[in-house]
Amino acid sequence: MSSTDVEEAELLSTFERQQANQYRVARTGAAERISKLGLLREAILVRRESIREAIFADFRKPPEEVDLTEIIPLLLEIRHAQRNVAKWMRPLKVPTSLPLVGTASEVHYEPKGVVLLISPWNYPWMLTLGPLVSAIAAGNCAILKPSEHTPHTSRLVAEMIADTFSQAEVTVFNGDRHVAAALLDLPFNHVFFTGSPAVGSMVMEAAARNLSSVTLELGGKSPAIVDDSADLESAALAIMWAKYANAGQTCVAPDFALVSEAIHDDFVAALLDAEKRLHDGDQLQTEGYARIVTKRHSERISDLIVDAVEDGADCVVGGSGNSAERYIPPTVLTDVKWDSRIMTEEIFGPVLPVLKYTSRDAVVERLRAMPIPLSLYVFAADPAVAEFWIENTRSGGIVINDVAIHFGNPELPFGGMQNSGIGRSHG
Repeated sequence: MSSTDVEEAELLSTFERQQANQYRVARTGAAERISKLGLLREAILVRRESIREAIFADFRKPPEEVDLTEIIPLLLEIRHAQRNVAKWMRPLKVPTSLPLVGTASEVHYEPKGVVLLISPWNYPWMLTLGPLVSAIAAGNCAILKPSEHTPHTSRLVAEMIADTFSQAEVTVFNGDRHVAAALLDLPFNHVFFTGSPAVGSMVMEAAARNLSSVTLELGGKSPAIVDDSADLESAALAIMWAKYANAGQTCVAPDFALVSEAIHDDFVAALLDAEKRLHDGDQLQTEGYARIVTKRHSERISDLIVDAVEDGADCVVGGSGNSAERYIPPTVLTDVKWDSRIMTEEIFGPVLPVLKYTSRDAVVERLRAMPIPLSLYVFAADPAVAEFWIENTRSGGIVINDVAIHFGNPELPFGGMQNSGIGRSHG
């Protein structure tokens, strides 16, 4: 769908229907919201095989990985919301100051109203419907705009939502960036966007024209810091798994590793062992390893690898792959220069630059000069070392001795800072 006058009229008509319906939806009680979440859950369960097939058709993500990273986390998020929505809706009594003795003060939580949810292609099921779970639990109407880069999944999302909800409450508009731009012209009460910092800034600019509040879940270059006290086998396996799963196309995947010089060579050897453990035969033929979502993205990642090697880096495993097949193997680069192109832009693929460090203070200085990342990972057996990195760095979230698991805890606020995001989900 492109943004013709007729289609823009359809966007406006649907938006106005949701505006008219928002106060009825806002008045729904916990039982009705729990019921709606149950309908969404059942709609997902009956389409489980179709979800696997759609995501595989879009970028060959293996069915087991779809279950682990797209379907099960979403079902758990629905269950968490169902169990807690009544508590979330209760007014919060707060203390009253001395001059107001004899009065009572409460905080009442209200829905935003009509919200726009713009989702990315890398986890096209979970990151499209996860924000919808929150929107339903909070009593909002919602319009979803999935990514055009995963058309099979986006069509399935639209079909499922149309079968499950009234258009006046939840609906989907598929299409390219022109559709997104037309939606952003409308005065939504809130915009939730997941994607790149570059597009996030455009979304924020568009939302500002209507003074719409935003939640921006972006990305950045999330470092993994490996101390000489770390369990190298465990650290290497966790980091390589994050680069292997979804072919490294994960906003919270480690973008590069900073490794104490004393254990650098041993850690690289551990990475190679981990790559062999994860490797599933001929990855160009196997269905056990995802592809890069588009040829253009694949070519960009290949160019980053070539540029780094031409700049003096050593490719110890992997390489530039086959862009025609959108295939990039898990790749480890050593002797990477800080000013290489691969260290100045988010990789968003299965490539791990490994850099040595001798001084923690020097690393802190480097990291402070970079945009604040969405995540930061520290591998260290010494709690004092972990505390050093917590106190001396900034990021959206820190995980000690593992990667990416913080996103899976619905009790933790998730989001970035400045370049890596604004606002929080979960928590």
